[in-house]
Amino acid sequence: MMIYKKIYKEIKDHETIVIARHIGVDPDALASQLALRDAILLTFPDKKVFAVGNGSTKFHYIGKPDKPSEYPDNALLIVLDTPDKKRIDGVLPDSFETVIKIDHHPFVDQLGKLELIDVKRSSTCEIILDFIENSKLKMDQGIAEKLYMGLVSDTDRFSFSTTTSKTFALVSNLLEKYEIDIVDLYKKLYMRPLQEVRLQGYISQNMTVTDNGLAYIKLTADIISKFRTDAGAAGNMVNSFNYIEEVLVWVTISEDLKNEILKINIRSRGPEVNCVAEKYNGGGHKFAAGARVTTMEEVDCLLEELDLITAKYIKENE
Repeated sequence: MMIYKKIYKEIKDHETIVIARHIGVDPDALASQLALRDAILLTFPDKKVFAVGNGSTKFHYIGKPDKPSEYPDNALLIVLDTPDKKRIDGVLPDSFETVIKIDHHPFVDQLGKLELIDVKRSSTCEIILDFIENSKLKMDQGIAEKLYMGLVSDTDRFSFSTTTSKTFALVSNLLEKYEIDIVDLYKKLYMRPLQEVRLQGYISQNMTVTDNGLAYIKLTADIISKFRTDAGAAGNMVNSFNYIEEVLVWVTISEDLKNEILKINIRSRGPEVNCVAEKYNGGGHKFAAGARVTTMEEVDCLLEELDLITAKYIKENE
């Protein structure tokens, strides 16, 4: 692909490279970021390459971002897995002369000189894997494992519609080249502490389900504290309710007192939910999105809108 050649040239021509991704890090964002950093350093050992943004204790097995004190004005910025400026973690893109975006979300903001956006890809890790395979960037065992974990996580073990023959071909080639211990990696991705399992049970027992098939749970700081977990882990529970027959759209609302926000995670089996999330300081894919608000009044408005689009979807598909 010509776009790969252009991105590789920018990487080759810059001595300092900053790699960013979205706030509220997930395995795909973190793994693609660290894998690209490591691939560049493996190929060009003398370059300065920084992965920026907040880390995550939950995903410590993937690795940690860097904490650079500063970088030159002529540094290259590569933004991964992030469609809009407001959700970039750790840097301001307008302060960089050259910006490249690599993403699989629908377009929101123009960020820079080069933009590789492929909404048909399963994950940003899949794009980075394909980029490395089709450029002069090098890969090793650690990079391969990061990309595999990010890809598996963002496809929910290859169960989403964005998983294609291209996805399987790239993964097959990866497994042929490297001795990846799938059992160990899956254990890292999916092993959970007992308190999270108990919180999942609480959600099952206490979620509200509307007549239109919208399910939601409001997890206050007191509830989250009772189960000795945190807002991030509570929000991730949204992925545990994919297959409830009576539910089309499901939402977790998690109170984060530290950051004084309410984190909203939304999933869908039909209605397109990202358009609603975008109205509430969020965004994402058609069927998987998130938002961040500061009041329960905003939460209630968002839920009302989701219930309406769910009702509309049912009517249109009767």
